[in-house]
Order: sequence, then structure tokens, then C-alpha cells
Amino acid sequence: MANKGWESVRLENILESVFAGAWGDSPTDSRRANVRVLRATNIDSEGRLDYSNPALRVLEAREISRKRLQQGDLLLEASGGGPGTPVGRVALHDVEPAGLDYVCSNFFRVLRPKRKLVHPGYLAHVLAEIYRSPRIWRYQQQTTGLVNLKLGDYLKQSLWLPPIAEQAGIVEILAGFLEAERGIEASIAKLGVTRQAALSSAIESEIPAGEEGTVLLGSLLQRIEAGWSPACEAEPPGPGEWGVIRVSAVTSGKFSPDESKRLPQGLAPRPDLEVRPGDLLMARANGARSLVGVVCLVGRTRDKLMLSDKTLRLIPAEERSNVDFLFTVLSGEFVRAQVEAFLSGSTGQGNISQTAVRGLKVPNVPRAGQRKVAALALSFDEQISSEVKELDKLRRLKHGLVDDLLSGRVSATAVAA
Repeated sequence: MANKGWESVRLENILESVFAGAWGDSPTDSRRANVRVLRATNIDSEGRLDYSNPALRVLEAREISRKRLQQGDLLLEASGGGPGTPVGRVALHDVEPAGLDYVCSNFFRVLRPKRKLVHPGYLAHVLAEIYRSPRIWRYQQQTTGLVNLKLGDYLKQSLWLPPIAEQAGIVEILAGFLEAERGIEASIAKLGVTRQAALSSAIESEIPAGEEGTVLLGSLLQRIEAGWSPACEAEPPGPGEWGVIRVSAVTSGKFSPDESKRLPQGLAPRPDLEVRPGDLLMARANGARSLVGVVCLVGRTRDKLMLSDKTLRLIPAEERSNVDFLFTVLSGEFVRAQVEAFLSGSTGQGNISQTAVRGLKVPNVPRAGQRKVAALALSFDEQISSEVKELDKLRRLKHGLVDDLLSGRVSATAVAA
């Protein structure tokens, strides 16, 4: 890059200071919370800070004085990550606190920019793009149970820096995208709340008068089928080859046929376990307990994929139940709370038995009413899906423009014209 006025700088040379966060102590009756701590869970997938649920902690006054966040500070994730997920997320702290000060946890480092040289918002965009690129893997260091950032190497990396006016122009352009994203996200959230209320009302209206409000899931099923997990090769099966789905094929709530492993040559497949369109699948076991009991309804899929032993296929009793209704209620908060209660007393990997699945309580809705409820759910899901597609489209456009702006291929002046 040789754009006029742009210069190559080391990250460490455009920072006023770099310091670690703090976790502090839990509040007690005698020591009330005096600081709000931002954690990894306060950063969303787009690198934005969510201030709605910080940890309320206790720090010594002198430590707060040294570590309180200022508007324009950048939070750099220095420890965390996981398999296939690098550490190094970045978020811009861009609010003035009303009430208790903010600090970040000790899993972060605070980068305080030299404002005469770099606009904090511009630097946040640059470092976020680095996190999304293969370049971030240079700065990963695996330790027992955690991935740490090679902070010294990270701070020595070179960045291209345009004149400060161009930086401000880039930030202003991208702020417009952020505002549009938030508008769509608010619409999606509102649809979700409305969907839940509408479904609750519809279900209640369809329960026969004088009857119990719930029945056992087992009474609506013909049977439950368990899968099989032979030792498979890591890569997905090729065309015409048999494979076994991973539990991650189910746990997003949408079936993902690419999440599968190839069956080794010489091992006979079990066609009776093949996943078929219209199947209702449940995650029986998972290391993350919040994903145990998650269901998905199979739409389009490739052939020759078999259930794994961490998944179950729920076969509805057709004369009593509608598969779309079962998917709707099993995805809802009422059943989720039952699964969480069942798992709360167990240790190790989360696991729900077929007996426990049959014992889940679901709304007592006759089959005709089930179709109405399922149709209502589908209408909301189509609206939400449309909004999600618009959001994805906007984000792809934004990321493409970010790449052009941060590389200097397009100037902020040209975009604004």
C-alpha cells in the first residue's frame, strides 16, 4: 500500500497505554459493589459491547483509579478462545458511565489510543478485521485449558494509518451501517417476543376445556430411534459416500448436513439410520449442557448420512401428533426449562435419556389445533428469516466496504460523495 498520506506504524507506537483488567471480589453486606466489570460474555459476535449485564464487583479505590475505562478505550481479549476459535476479539468502549465506573475483567487488556494519531473507532475496525482474518492465528499461544494472546507480538504488528481526517470519515460511514444493523436486530427481537406471546395464547386457546393442560411427550410419539457412532474419519463424506452426523449438525436448531464425518471404507453402513427430510432430531448429549435437548427439523439434506449416538430421532404418532407442532413446542421455553431442571443434578457431559425425553410435558393440544399452532409459528419464522437474511446481506456489504476502506482502495470522501 502506498496511498498518499498513509503510513505504516507499529500498533504499540499509537497507544498511550496498555494495561490488564481486574476481577476484584464478590460484594458482601459490608462491602457493596463499587464497579461494573465487563467480561467476554459482554462482547457480541460483531465485536460490540453489551452493557446490560456487567458483573458487579468490589475493587480497592486505588485500583479503580488505575483501571477505570475511559470513552474510546479498546478492550482486547487476551485469554479465552477455544478449539477453532482464536483469542483476540476487540470491542470499543464508547459510553460515559452514569453511576458506577466500568472496568474489564483480567482476561482482557485495555488499549488506550493516542488520539492525536489514531481515531479509537478506526483502530477498533482495523483490529476487528485482523481478528476475522487468518493473520490472527500468528498471535495464538495454547496453554492448558486456555488460549492466550501473544501480546508482545500482537502489539508489534504493523498497521496502515491514513490521515486522521480520513480515519474519522471511515468511522462515520461505518457508523451508518451499525445504526442500520441495530434497527434490523431490534425488529428481529420484537418479532421474537411477539411470536412467543402469540404462540402461548394460541396454545392456551386450543387446550380442550376441562382437560389437563399438558400431556407426556411419550404419548405423542410412536417411538424414539437412537443413532450409531463408529470410529469415523474427520472429514465429511464425499459424493456417494456414507457418513455420520456430528451432534453439531443439530445444535444450532437448524439441520447442518455439512457437520458430518466420513464412514471408513470396509465398515458397512446402516441404512435404517439414514437421516431423511422431515425428521425431528434431538441432541441427546453434549459437552455444553445448554445444547442438550435442542431439536431441529430436517429440511433438505444429502443422502447417506446416519444418526450419531448423540442424537435421537423422534417419530410422531401420526394419528395424535403433528411433527411441526412438536418441533415448535420442543423448541420453546416451557420444555427448555424442564430439560435444564433435569440436567441440573447431573455431573460431567450433559445427557438426557430416552425415558426422560418421553417424560417431558408438552401442551395438551388436539391434532387439529396442533396444525393451527404450527402454521402460526411458521408465519412468524418466515418473517424472522426474512429479517435475518436482510441483516446478513447488510453485514456482507459492510465487511466488503470495510476491506476497501481500510486498505485504501476506496476513500471515505468517494463513498460519501
